[in-house]
Amino acid sequence: MRILIILLLLNSLPVLADPQIKLSMAQIYNLGVKLDKLEAIKSAPLLGAPAKVVIPPQNEYFVSTTQAGLITQIRASIGDEVKKGQVLAAINSPGLLALQQHHLKSINDLLLAKADYARDKKLYDEGVIADRRWLQTKTNYQVFLSHLNETRQLLTISGVSQADIKALEKTRQLSSQLKILAPISGVVLDRMVTTGERAEALAPLFRVANFDRLWLDISIPQQRIEHVRVGDKVLIPDTKVTAHIFLLGKHVDEKNQTVLARAEVDVAKETIRPGQSVAVKIIQNSAATMFKVPNSALAQHKGLTYLFIRTEAGFTAKPIHVVGRESRQTIITGDLKKGSEIAIRGAVALKANFLGLGDDE
Repeated sequence: MRILIILLLLNSLPVLADPQIKLSMAQIYNLGVKLDKLEAIKSAPLLGAPAKVVIPPQNEYFVSTTQAGLITQIRASIGDEVKKGQVLAAINSPGLLALQQHHLKSINDLLLAKADYARDKKLYDEGVIADRRWLQTKTNYQVFLSHLNETRQLLTISGVSQADIKALEKTRQLSSQLKILAPISGVVLDRMVTTGERAEALAPLFRVANFDRLWLDISIPQQRIEHVRVGDKVLIPDTKVTAHIFLLGKHVDEKNQTVLARAEVDVAKETIRPGQSVAVKIIQNSAATMFKVPNSALAQHKGLTYLFIRTEAGFTAKPIHVVGRESRQTIITGDLKKGSEIAIRGAVALKANFLGLGDDE
């Protein structure tokens, strides 16, 4: 019975409608009100933040050598664009001579083992030699073949090109000059050695990076990270650079209380440079329809923001929710229809007529 009484009381309460402002065309003209159509949008600026242009780690290489030696020549410097396989430097390495001698010995051993293999195979097929001897000959041949492949691989790991290995096998001439080659096509970002310096084995000599892919490491205030989503668009104002967020960090930086958001650059990579600090704007798509209106179209009263919609009798003061702001425009949502006529100038005057609210701003 009590529930029935409460429902009857609720149904008897008047429904609060949006306040109406009755104005004639002459009054609208005298108030200096300007009208325009309501513009619907699907994305809006979420926030601005600082960012740094970085290179993905898979596109950055440290160039070194497995053989210690004396740097005899430098052929690339910081900022140079290089091609994959291009010579960056030359090293005089005594250790390279020992590797080459080892490789040539493995070639000679294999030639002897191959001759024994061919001879014993014929004898075995004729039934002259025992199975044990034929098995031993085959095993020796496989061992020396593996040994040759091993020494060839050691030369490759040391930085000797396939062309130089073939030349060594053909001419049998040893050389202590080791060429340091670029592992990728890209730009030399750093050079750690000079001519005449001794380079130790595995010590970094150059840093080379490919700029085909670039990231933006964005620092988002930790209290705003919950509003950022993977897939959000990122812009660098006053440029054509666009990117999209593909990673959101899981921890807060202790120094500045920000969370990492990482975006991959899609367009205009050539207009920014690794290491550059930039200001970015994050743009977010929304399933709900949003609208963009001039700042002058809005009025505030008692903590609410209103937009004035044109009606036959004058205007309706429609409460709206502010999503984001730009320099001269505001992004809003609410019970609005695309194409409705709104007052984009004279909102203060309309507010003065808004049910006697006066000109409280």
